[in-house]
Amino acid sequence: MKEDQHRINRKIREDEVRLVGDNVEIGVYPIKKALEIAEEQELDLVEISPNAKPPVCKVMDYKKFVYEQKKREKAMKAKATKVTIKEIRFGPNTDDHDYEFKKKHAEKFLKDGAKLKAYVFFKGRSIIYKDQGEILLLKLAQELEELGKVEQMPKLEGKRMIMFIAPKKK
Repeated sequence: MKEDQHRINRKIREDEVRLVGDNVEIGVYPIKKALEIAEEQELDLVEISPNAKPPVCKVMDYKKFVYEQKKREKAMKAKATKVTIKEIRFGPNTDDHDYEFKKKHAEKFLKDGAKLKAYVFFKGRSIIYKDQGEILLLKLAQELEELGKVEQMPKLEGKRMIMFIAPKKK
């Protein structure tokens, strides 16, 4: 078993402690008296602030406290979900059928909670159609506005015009 993060009961090596907790008269007590108070309530004496003068100890159920702490950490970890980015690539002259097909994929990605990176790729001299590429991306953003919000408007970076759409929170 790993070492407890807090000193409890007889492991506290101070002569006096400041006592806090439910059903406890808050104040500074000799360690023996503090331990008696904890034992009377059938709880543990836990050192919660060892660097204070005198150290602060709380009367509580230590096992329950550790359990609650682990539960909170687990909940925090569950909330910190990893953001996935899905990409959709268009050409500047993408026809309607291909556009609709790719838009359906974009809708699915946003519904699944992934960020969407939509970009138009310009090959060779097709850079002269950058207006068409921007119109295409703005049209996509407009049609997906119920599912996601634009994080970055279309921006030309080299031979790509990139736009980011984040899913809307439910």
